[in-house]
Amino acid sequence: MRKNRLKIKEFSLLCQVTVKTLRHYEKLGLLRPAEVDEWTGYRYYDYSQMQTLGHIRRLKAIGFSLEEIAELTDQDCLKPSLHKLQEKINDCRQQLSLLEQRHELLQRTMNSQQTLQQMDKFTIQSLPEIIVASHREVISNYAALGPLCYEKIGPEMARLGCQCTQPGYCFTVEHNEYRPTDIDIEYCEQVEAMLPDSAIIQFKRLEAVPKALCMKHVGPYERFHESFCEAFRYMEQHGLKIAGQPRTSYIDGIWNQADPEKWVSLIQIPIEA
Repeated sequence: MRKNRLKIKEFSLLCQVTVKTLRHYEKLGLLRPAEVDEWTGYRYYDYSQMQTLGHIRRLKAIGFSLEEIAELTDQDCLKPSLHKLQEKINDCRQQLSLLEQRHELLQRTMNSQQTLQQMDKFTIQSLPEIIVASHREVISNYAALGPLCYEKIGPEMARLGCQCTQPGYCFTVEHNEYRPTDIDIEYCEQVEAMLPDSAIIQFKRLEAVPKALCMKHVGPYERFHESFCEAFRYMEQHGLKIAGQPRTSYIDGIWNQADPEKWVSLIQIPIEA
């Protein structure tokens, strides 16, 4: 009776699967041995069960879990319904969308870090002409900036259909002298095109800046004042004169880095060409 049957080790070698996996499949009811010797406990498999194992592998490859495959096995059918297949297709679309978003964020983060690693503490760069979506408001302190972006500015930009540039570029401009509270701040984010203004978002075109002193700031926003003071001392030492409103560009922050000490910003001060 066992002449045309294989011991579990032989079956595993032929099918290129581990004995541990076969025992696991047996436990789940996916692939039970054709025979178990009641005296020795040896498990024997038929050659025909190789096809069943092939079906299990195919279902795993297209996204079915072992539990889902076990349900199909209980129904004596390893062919999923069209409805189940459509559900898996929909799951794939959702996962693809999430992976694309993750890929974009990873790419932007890597690009930012590469740029910063290559930068000296102070550099002089040009800033191109851009279109921005802007919002100006007096906030209580820098801690209010994050909620302002996420809860108010971001949803309104999405509602208006704003398309942000890649890589992204967002910055703030302070319209009063530095102060830790009651900050008159304007948030700007580069977008692809001018759109009709709303009560929250206004669109504007910013002229190119031929030269800007750029300084990397690492740490929480409450320490911006220290970095600005250092930047202005550098300008004084090198005979540079300010020629426009300074910007603070945000590269790494609370959206991708929980530790404020690792937040990275870039101070950009227009200077006379």
